[in-house]
Amino acid sequence: MAERLQEGPQQGNRSLSFDGGFPGHLPQIPLPGSLPAEPVAIADMANMFHITHRTLHFYEEKGLIKAGRIGLMRVYTHADIARMALINACREIGMPIAVIQELMEELATVASEEEASEIFQQALVARKRELIAALSTIRRQMQQIIALLSPDGAGEQASVADMRDGVELSDLERRCLELIAEGYTPTRIARTLNIAGEEITAMEAAIIRKFDASNRFQAVAKAVLSGVIAS
Repeated sequence: MAERLQEGPQQGNRSLSFDGGFPGHLPQIPLPGSLPAEPVAIADMANMFHITHRTLHFYEEKGLIKAGRIGLMRVYTHADIARMALINACREIGMPIAVIQELMEELATVASEEEASEIFQQALVARKRELIAALSTIRRQMQQIIALLSPDGAGEQASVADMRDGVELSDLERRCLELIAEGYTPTRIARTLNIAGEEITAMEAAIIRKFDASNRFQAVAKAVLSGVIAS
């Protein structure tokens, strides 16, 4: 893994400096397609991973990444991008910050990328087991939600499992449904999918009809319970 520079070249009247690099190695993780030239500005770093500046500051506070400085501006190296890619991958699968910290501490002790990859695989297997263990609880809770949202929820539970093959969704409708499940508002969905707001409203109405649901939340509950979208 590339090391950071202790002291960099002068840029104009400003000195470029970086904190010491992290020891150890990282597993191979896909990186953003096009890496900007070093040093990487905080805005570029945030945009690459679709996160906020505050999130980057939070990761720094937790000791997961370290920013260099050009004057008062935070900047990063390509090694930081690789580290951030790993952190982002862990967060996307719901890995708690404390677990990521433990993972990074363990990776700091390894002598090779192969050893780092093995440790990361073990962490992924552990997370998979946690999700499998939680799945039965989620399904039970979804059944309770359907019963509460629908007067005849008990009858619907018997037929909801048949929806997987019976409900046909376009790729765009499926993505819209997934965003609803993540808590996105119609306005945010429209912005994310780059679609007009009225089109999203019509799409949500169509999804609700296809699931014979009363509202967007019941449609999500039925979709998750029937396996149309992941829980």
